[in-house]
Amino acid sequence: MAEATVNEATLFQTDFPPEEFQERWAKIFDAIGPEAHALLQGAPQQGGMEIFRQSNEFYYCCGVEVPHAYLLLDGRSRKTRLFLPHRPEQAAAEGPSLAAEDADLVKQLTGVDSVHPPEALAGHLQQATVLYTSFRPAEGRTASRGSLLHAERAAASDPWDGRLSREQHLIALLRTRLPKLEVRDLSPTLDTLRSVKSTREVALLRRAGELTALAVAEAMRATRPGMVERELAAIAVGLFVRHGARGEGYAAIIASGPNMWHGHYNRNDAVMRDGDIVLMDVAPDYHYYTSDIGRIWPVGGTYAPWQRELYGFMVEYHKTLLPLIRPGRTADEIHAEAAAAMAKVVERTRFSKPIYEAAARRALEFKGHLSHPVGMAVHDDGGYRAQPLRPGVVFSVDPQLWVSEEKVYIRCEDTVAVTESGIENLTVAAPLDLDAVEAAMREGKGL
Repeated sequence: MAEATVNEATLFQTDFPPEEFQERWAKIFDAIGPEAHALLQGAPQQGGMEIFRQSNEFYYCCGVEVPHAYLLLDGRSRKTRLFLPHRPEQAAAEGPSLAAEDADLVKQLTGVDSVHPPEALAGHLQQATVLYTSFRPAEGRTASRGSLLHAERAAASDPWDGRLSREQHLIALLRTRLPKLEVRDLSPTLDTLRSVKSTREVALLRRAGELTALAVAEAMRATRPGMVERELAAIAVGLFVRHGARGEGYAAIIASGPNMWHGHYNRNDAVMRDGDIVLMDVAPDYHYYTSDIGRIWPVGGTYAPWQRELYGFMVEYHKTLLPLIRPGRTADEIHAEAAAAMAKVVERTRFSKPIYEAAARRALEFKGHLSHPVGMAVHDDGGYRAQPLRPGVVFSVDPQLWVSEEKVYIRCEDTVAVTESGIENLTVAAPLDLDAVEAAMREGKGL
């Protein structure tokens, strides 16, 4: 074994012990059966000067942050083999990383049964008759499955491009080099595993949520008319980095004025004006985990009456949803109960315009207020709607309202983790109530 010249913590993550990865491998073995193998392909070397970041799927299965790594799980023997490149030439200049030459150390850190160089993988694959590998695109930093699939479709439809995805290229190579091999999709198995978070995963999501809430609160206090939207994103990213994150976990949404109508607006290049409101949706890439949030506040520090009317209604909807979420309940049941409670609010509210009342009534019919899963990606893989909620499920609560006649889009969002008795709101520290938001902004002005 090559000598380790630096602390092991600089070579390998410390958030998950080998035992947790072994538990994940056991679930994969159970899913694929004793006659099959599973192969995971790590992320490639980056083309630019950006520091390497492993794909979410590969990191989830072994925690190794080395480019061009492969993990092979043998269902017959239930042995796990890791394939790492040889020590790179630039190691002397850039610092050490794990390599095939560090086999004993790698086994100790990861819990794998054996470590091999990449040229040995072909021989081990000869023993396989059924092989599971991911058909769906691997997530990197700031990427979710949906955005990656969109990019794949765009490349496929470009008559001057049309290239295969990296996953499809690997599948083609496997079928060419091993023509008798049956290749199956591992992605659904990994999605199912990732849909319920472990205690250690929730701890990382809790910290990501804390940083998210702190960043939003700091941005609220700093907001002034005349600032450019991206200045608020810079405040958030600076806080994230100061507290141990790589940066933002997805492209920040800082949408002021008419930009708020576009749900995933992220150019963030408009000047914020007095009288407008601004929507902020941002979270960190913290140890491979992220969060999600949505808050709307007045650029000038005080909500106009119509802003208070509509945003106040959605904040009330949000606060109605949260206590209804608990294990054993389905998303449809929660939506129905919240809508019934909010129908009474609509009836007793004197809306300033008929179109606002109509928008509120439409919000009662919307089934997406309990939104997407959150985890290693902001739109995490694996669903939760088809079955009763379980402890460890993490998703965003994001009640939404549209007034199409005025191009107004209102929402407020938190990330919650289902517990044994209810939920933990991971982003609760960001001011939500309208009076609390205005107070935070006055504090930022020293008033």
